Amino acid sequence: MILERILSDSAGCGLLLMRGKILMANKRVLAFDFGASSGRAMLGSLENGRLQAVELHRFSNDPVVLNGTMYWDILRLWFEIKQSISLALQNGPIDAIGIDTWGVDFGLLDQHGDLLQNPVHYRDLRTKGIPEQVFALVPRAELYRRTGIQYMRINTLYQLYYLKQHRPELLAQAQTLLPVPDLFAYFLTGVKRAEATFASTTNMLNPQTGQWDTELLQKLGLPIRLLPQIVQPGTVYGLLSDKLCDELGCPPVPVIAVCTHDTASAVVSAPAKEDFVYISCGTWSLFGTELPQPLITPASEAYNYTNEGGYNRTIRFLRNIMGLWLIQESRRQWKREGQDYSFADLERLALEAPAFRSFIDCDDPVFETAGDLPGRVRQYCEKTGQPVPQSVGEVIRCIYESLAMKYKDTFNGLKQLTGVEYETIHMLGGGIKDTLLCSMTADATGATVLAGPAEATVMGNIAVQLIALGELEGLSQARQMIRESIQLKSYLPKQPGVWDAQFQNYLRVTGQTASGTPECR
Repeated sequence: MILERILSDSAGCGLLLMRGKILMANKRVLAFDFGASSGRAMLGSLENGRLQAVELHRFSNDPVVLNGTMYWDILRLWFEIKQSISLALQNGPIDAIGIDTWGVDFGLLDQHGDLLQNPVHYRDLRTKGIPEQVFALVPRAELYRRTGIQYMRINTLYQLYYLKQHRPELLAQAQTLLPVPDLFAYFLTGVKRAEATFASTTNMLNPQTGQWDTELLQKLGLPIRLLPQIVQPGTVYGLLSDKLCDELGCPPVPVIAVCTHDTASAVVSAPAKEDFVYISCGTWSLFGTELPQPLITPASEAYNYTNEGGYNRTIRFLRNIMGLWLIQESRRQWKREGQDYSFADLERLALEAPAFRSFIDCDDPVFETAGDLPGRVRQYCEKTGQPVPQSVGEVIRCIYESLAMKYKDTFNGLKQLTGVEYETIHMLGGGIKDTLLCSMTADATGATVLAGPAEATVMGNIAVQLIALGELEGLSQARQMIRESIQLKSYLPKQPGVWDAQFQNYLRVTGQTASGTPECR
């Protein structure tokens, strides 16, 4: 249906909503990107044929522990969103807003539309043991067959089942479940929707139909009434609410559902064409490729690959890997002990340490939570009969090499599952600033690594907004423009044979078979 109405803002810039798209001139969009430890607001636009992104505001995203539960400080983040909008308006009019965040977490609204509690952090331990309870009702193989999602205890499905078992009064009060980015969009517009790429991370979506798997939820006794309508990236949630416009002195600009899961936004910005591999590298490492349809087989289940949604209903076929969290949390622990190392310091110390002395399985649950991560690395190495890293450099070297070996194993599995011999890996996101990791990735995988863009998630967010606004024709043009807007850094494999020689030792000491399937111990 064509909505034939012109909406005028205070800057005198008209906008026309037609077939779900918005057409206007002089486009400047505001992109919010929330990571696990920080958030930022950036202004995006097209300037001289290049995609531009200017940072307006950066702020911390600090979880809060109360009575033993770890929460996101969602109201503080909402405050930062409003501050960012005010800052953006000081730089001129904006034409749209888009928000992406980390995955799986959600807020619950009551019948009045009020938030019942702060969303719980995915690193909270409340879901320990919950997957096993779910598998007693829906076997693990059936769950994978239905949703195509990698086994992770943090997934929304397990969080929701926890509430059913331990907080039924909270679910009884709840009227709507909104994923975190859609929750912010609701705060902005009053519209309750769930964007598809985020919904695909919940373990509750049928990847073939792109809709909620209501039969699965019924089997688990979970309330279907909570789930909002799913919309595709590029859809307009609505306009900023009148109350918010009055509060901020802002015109009623549209809020666009970008690829609201941050990895999906990052993949939009991959400066590649067809049959490409990416690592969206940050707190987590998301290693995968883009497929036209789901790949759900016994082999993909055994390799623990996930099928998440992408732009244009594509599939992000990937594995979630514990990424630079291992470095970040180690650094925080040393800081708590009075040793304040920069990331450059840690890289230098790692290079000074001897190579290939010890390995860890980066995805072992022992490394999931905050605390003395260097101590856990040492305990892991001692338990597996390896030399125990003592110095800071030895611990960091162990982490780097283990992460690169995990990449190697994942890369091998991806080639086996898809039948494609990839020669290049695109590393995206802030993690590419870690040149040692990029170099080790090239050596370990034997592939050429192309690093960039560092601001992959934000650029993908901006690109989808500009496509929705009619500034870009589609994904191919967006990716081409991003390629022309950045300078890629190339890393060639220098010592792949050395890493090949160490790979079997890595698999042995971490108790894994090839492609990461744990051996029975």
